Amino acid sequence: MPTCYRHPSRETGVACSNCDRPICPDCMTPTVVGMRCPECAKEKTKVVTAQALRGTGSIVVTQTLIAICVIAYLAGGNFGLTGGGASGGSWLYVEGALWAPAIEFQHEYWRLVTSGFLHSSLLHIGFNMLLLYFLGSEIEREIGSPRFSLVYLTALLGGSFGALVQTTSAPTVGASGAVFGLMGFMVVEMRRRGINPFQSQIGLLLLLNVVLSLRPGSGISFGGHLGGLLFGALAAVALYEGSRRGPRWLGPALCGGLCVVAVIGSIVMAGQPGITD
Repeated sequence: MPTCYRHPSRETGVACSNCDRPICPDCMTPTVVGMRCPECAKEKTKVVTAQALRGTGSIVVTQTLIAICVIAYLAGGNFGLTGGGASGGSWLYVEGALWAPAIEFQHEYWRLVTSGFLHSSLLHIGFNMLLLYFLGSEIEREIGSPRFSLVYLTALLGGSFGALVQTTSAPTVGASGAVFGLMGFMVVEMRRRGINPFQSQIGLLLLLNVVLSLRPGSGISFGGHLGGLLFGALAAVALYEGSRRGPRWLGPALCGGLCVVAVIGSIVMAGQPGITD
């Protein structure tokens, strides 16, 4: 159990929501964003307006991810509303979709990443990009572009792992796993700061999407969604606990370890026969 940074003899499980230093009840100052230590409580919260955010490049990774997905979708030539069409026969789909036999026999491991940038319909990409912009913008501004990139990669690989756990008999595409990972990350962060995510839009959005993913006959990769959700939540824990309990590089290193676990798990699952929806 960590001890209060001002009272080393007092154990505590609460940390300042601003600087992450452990604090005891005597040092806690309640604020709208959680408990703060005496020093941080004295600081005035900086007000950031929408105009001040323009042109800062603070969400450059989110914007880049959306641009790549849109370009890949347009290059695939499938402009159908609900799926099918040319995407199934396009070169990008054939070479980039998550497909177990290609991973097992041709060792095309890049599919674990490229599949997260391909989409099968206008509704598919539209819904995913809307969520990516909404969630990605918030998280990237909060933790910075380098760490956000790592969180997104962790969630994307976790989604690929989950999709292969569900089935190895059909190709899978979509950024849904990574987007679910961002929801998992945000839920963990909200809980850490003393906010109930299910009293906000994030909690309701997550619950709705989980229910839709598990609906029989939906054709949705619920394995990819749940895999991304789990690894996104684990990335949040890794970044926070790693930075709090060790050097600053420990949190990103733990996220890197999660990526390795997801890749190894995906390779193992790709070699398992007979896994179907």
